Amino acid sequence: MTNTANVSPSLTIVADENIPGLETWFADLGSITRVPGRNLTRAQLAQADILLVRSVTRVDRALLEGTPVRFVGSCTIGTDHLDTAWLEQQGISWSAAPGCNANSVVEYVFCVLAALDVDWRGRSFGIVGCGNVGGSLQRKLHALNVRCKIYDPWLTDNPDAADLESVLQQDVVCLHAPLVKDGAHPSHHMIDQKALAAIKPGAVLISAGRGAVIDNAALLSLLEESHPFTCVLDVWENEPDISLDLLDRVDLGSPHIAGYSHDGKLAGTRMIREAVSEALSLPSAPSANSESPARQPVTTGKRDFAAIRALLLAIYDPRADDQRLRAAAEQARTGKQSMAVAFDLLRKQYPKRLEFSHYNNDAPQLDTVTRKQLAILGLK
Repeated sequence: MTNTANVSPSLTIVADENIPGLETWFADLGSITRVPGRNLTRAQLAQADILLVRSVTRVDRALLEGTPVRFVGSCTIGTDHLDTAWLEQQGISWSAAPGCNANSVVEYVFCVLAALDVDWRGRSFGIVGCGNVGGSLQRKLHALNVRCKIYDPWLTDNPDAADLESVLQQDVVCLHAPLVKDGAHPSHHMIDQKALAAIKPGAVLISAGRGAVIDNAALLSLLEESHPFTCVLDVWENEPDISLDLLDRVDLGSPHIAGYSHDGKLAGTRMIREAVSEALSLPSAPSANSESPARQPVTTGKRDFAAIRALLLAIYDPRADDQRLRAAAEQARTGKQSMAVAFDLLRKQYPKRLEFSHYNNDAPQLDTVTRKQLAILGLK
């Protein structure tokens, strides 16, 4: 990789307007044009050397054929929106940012449970998909001495490995599998009518991976007949035009923002810059302040789990996301704005959310055990 101060590339970069830190990490490479990722067209790439996207942009032959794009970077963890086989056939380098928002999604899970007033310390967890996100959650649960089982057909030697039915019978079931439509272990509609029936009454189901891992029609049918378990959806089939009927039935809904911490977004941008430098033999990413604000105190007068719950919700309360999504749905029903437009707007205008590490626990009455648990979560 070139790392020479004399190198002054002049590249044309086209990027999704919702990617943060572009000027910090890419301005030294050339000009940056921001565009709406959902509606990106081939014409906008007529002069582009580098394309930077998020998960809302389908990158394939239809978008790129005949363009000068040499590198595609997705500042997100998944790749199901990239036709990687076609990119490689065309000699176009590509990269995603696996793990960039894993901690953000894990924090989302714990804040969801806090919002639902579910004390996870006495529950068992089932994790479907144990990659960067699921693995991070598993390690956090182990540190907290919380029992868990995982289902991941690629990790059969994991000490917590179990069959899917066993995992779905735990108290809290977290879905973090990538969307895979073919091959030996497809995940599309893996959680179908039969799998949904395996979830025990009173459990909590949290889906924060890819929407189509759950058969949304089967889930809606089940929830219309009864409400056997608490259902939390951050991801949906047919995003951004999600089912309003399904939103009505879930206990908490959000517009695919579990991984939307400011820290996670910046990490994704930085990782893609490093990949660009490697793939195109460009200068290394510039040293830059990664926008780490001063730590902020959070406090509560409560004790034990009530204290943990209050502190976490003071940092991030997912019920606010739920309220915004439902308000958008009401506007869609009255014809003021389409659900698809509203869904994307919620993501575009998402409030800056800092991770737990940016906060200090300022509650002196807490016992040693509670302080240790908070420290494991990242709040010291």
